[in-house]
Amino acid sequence: VSATKGSIEVKVNGVGNVGARNIYKIGSLYGGKISGFKAEEGVYVEQNELIATIDSVDLSDKIAEQKALKSKLLNDIKSSRVDKLSAKVNFKYQNEIFNKNKKLYKLHSISSLDYQKYLTAKDTAKLKIDSIDAHIASLKDQVRQIVALINGLQKRLVRYTIKAPISGYVTKKVAVNYQIIMPNQTLLELVNTKDVWVKTYIDTRLSGKVKLGDSASIKLRSSNKIYKGKVVNINPINNPITYEREIDVAFDKLPIPFYLEEQAIVKIDIKTLKDVLIIPTKALSTYKEKNGVWILKGNKVEFKPVKILAYEGKKVALKDVSADAKLVIPDPKKVALKDGLKIYHD
Repeated sequence: VSATKGSIEVKVNGVGNVGARNIYKIGSLYGGKISGFKAEEGVYVEQNELIATIDSVDLSDKIAEQKALKSKLLNDIKSSRVDKLSAKVNFKYQNEIFNKNKKLYKLHSISSLDYQKYLTAKDTAKLKIDSIDAHIASLKDQVRQIVALINGLQKRLVRYTIKAPISGYVTKKVAVNYQIIMPNQTLLELVNTKDVWVKTYIDTRLSGKVKLGDSASIKLRSSNKIYKGKVVNINPINNPITYEREIDVAFDKLPIPFYLEEQAIVKIDIKTLKDVLIIPTKALSTYKEKNGVWILKGNKVEFKPVKILAYEGKKVALKDVSADAKLVIPDPKKVALKDGLKIYHD
């Protein structure tokens, strides 16, 4: 065979598993009995969709009780305001009587005792108004406290209603309907389709060539189909034991259904080598611990060491060989080739 000129894609290969950037663990802040829990694994749920409710025991009754107390206090405020109007009328009347008798007292027409009686009646009428004002203020404070309590109970009641924080697929269900759960216990795990990727680990000697946005192909273990993707994350920390770096590749179009932890083979496109010499991989040999090719010169073969640039399937790009060189492919069933060996050919 002869080497040919052409282009070859340089790729970095890796094996990994389907994972996700974020896995949302959905649960309840409060314990209780689950009801209305219909979500199943593999089902897609919309954001804010009802997932389940937790039995709030007597929380609704407490809210109703506080609302009734609030209504009673508001009625008491209305009644007190009516009493205040009556007290104001009485104060006005007592004040007028006092002012008249005050003049008489200055003229010595009434006794000091009578004057004090009218003064006391006026002051008592004024204190009555002040007392009603204080009572109304106290009732208003109680109403504000009850409103705050009702709001708190209602917010707490909302937390007994569990809704999906995002749109996504249920990947794991860890509770069932009517189960009694503890506070902060997880009910299910939810994954956003935009977060799904293949987490692969690549030798740091090769991963340094990978860049964010590089095109890639993904082959899942459960399918023969090749999916397109791209590099979306490169972990800046290397594994000090395996000398590998985590590189995450996202699907351009996520296959549905998908399975977390499914094994996948990833091939990342690094660059394209253009106008290079390409030979079949079977023409590549190792001789005296060097990679190279056997070149036919006349009726003898000569081993020529080469520099390998890249592999692609059954092809390999290399240098240090002329395009018109005739290459000999070793036959494992025949005598091993060596420098200067004569061969017979057509």
